[in-house]
Amino acid sequence: MLIRFVKLTIKADKTDEFKSIFAASQQKIQRFDGCQSVHLLQEPKDPRIFFTHSIWKDEAALDAYRHSAFFEATWKKTKTLFDARAEAWSLTEIQ
Repeated sequence: MLIRFVKLTIKADKTDEFKSIFAASQQKIQRFDGCQSVHLLQEPKDPRIFFTHSIWKDEAALDAYRHSAFFEATWKKTKTLFDARAEAWSLTEIQ
């Protein structure tokens, strides 16, 4: 199992647009082979900061998603809303 966190800092005037893009994409992401769940989290003290939290069967499943036409199109649209470079971590559970 692979747990993925991606930190996204969105332009203040684009947060609603970002949330709409995620809402429209969430179920499609969850239908990708190997995706067990995907969620969006928002920092309450700085509403420009979001994290996606997803759980994947393994790194190969995440890589297949990241190389899909769907990801490419969604990421291209989302990147225009960034106020800072995205940061990502792939983690494995210890306990």
